Amino acid sequence: MRVWVHRGRAMALALSTGLGTAQAQPPASVPPPAQTDPAKPTVAATVNGEPIHLERVDAFIKNRLSIQPLTVAETRRLRTDVVAEFIDELLVQQFLRENGPKIEPAEIDRHLKAFTDTLTRQGKTLADFLTETHQSEATLRASWTTHLQLDGYVKKQITEEQLKKYYEANKDVFDQTEVKVSHIVIRVGPKTPAGERAAARTKLQTVRAEVLAGTVEFAAAAKKHSQCPSAPEGGNLGFIPRRGGLLEEAFAKAAFALKIGEVSEVVETEYGLHLIKVTDRKPGVPSTFEKSAEDVRDAVAEEIRIDLVGRLRKQARIQITLP
Repeated sequence: MRVWVHRGRAMALALSTGLGTAQAQPPASVPPPAQTDPAKPTVAATVNGEPIHLERVDAFIKNRLSIQPLTVAETRRLRTDVVAEFIDELLVQQFLRENGPKIEPAEIDRHLKAFTDTLTRQGKTLADFLTETHQSEATLRASWTTHLQLDGYVKKQITEEQLKKYYEANKDVFDQTEVKVSHIVIRVGPKTPAGERAAARTKLQTVRAEVLAGTVEFAAAAKKHSQCPSAPEGGNLGFIPRRGGLLEEAFAKAAFALKIGEVSEVVETEYGLHLIKVTDRKPGVPSTFEKSAEDVRDAVAEEIRIDLVGRLRKQARIQITLP
C-alpha cells in the first residue's frame, strides 16, 4: 500500500518510518484520538471540529528527524509544517468518509498483520510502535482505511488515455532526467507587504536583464544578491530531479523548461522569488509508458489529491492553536 504524501511545505522531512517495505509501512499523518486531560493545552489545530494533537505532531518530528537539539524557532517551524500536513490528511479523511469506497475490515487486517510481522523481524512489537507514535490501533486502522479509500477514489478519476497523455507531457520525470541549476532568491513570504514583494520582483527582473545583456555573470549576481546559503557558490544547487527532490514543484517545473545556459523569468515559491539558471543536463534512462505505468498513476493520483485538498481547504473550518 502506498502512502500519499504532500510534497509541499514539509517535503524536506524524512517521511519514511524505516520499518520495512512500502506494503508494511503505515500512513504517518493521521491525528490521534482526544487526550483525557482537558486542562493540558495539547490541541495544535482543529479541522471541522476534529482536533489534531500536539503530542502526535511532536512524535512525528521526533521519529523522522535526527536533528537534535532544535532551537525554539526550529521547533516552531517544524511543528507548523507538520500541522499543515496533518490538516491536509484530516481533510481528505473527512471527505472520504462520505465519498470514498467501502473498505472491508479483513483488508485492514491483512495490512496490520504484514506490518506486525515486519516489526517482529526488527525486534519490535505493535504496542511499541503505537506508544512511540502516540496513537492507538484503532487510529492506525483508520489511517490505513483512509489511504485505501483514497486509492479507490483516485482510480475512478483516471482513464488510461489521461495516464498516457500525462506520461508524454512529463517524460523527463519517468526517464529520471536531472538538471544542474543555480538560483538567486530574495526571501518573501505570505505576510510580506505588497510593496516589498513588488520591489523584490523588480530587483530580480533588473538582475535578469543585466545577466542577459552580459554586464554581469549569473554567479556573481547570486553572490551579491541571493539570500540563500548557496550564494557564496554562485547559487549552485547541483543536480535536481524533475520530481521527488527537496525543491518545490514550481521551481523544478521552471528549471526543466529551460535549455542549458538559459535564465528563467521570476519564479515564485513559498520560499521566495527566484531567478533560475540551468548549467547542465544529465540524461536518465529512457522509459516506456508500459514500464512506468504504476509510477505515472501515482503521480497523477498525487495531483488529484493536491487539487482535492485545495478545494477542501476553501470550505473547511480550520483553527490553528499551536502554542
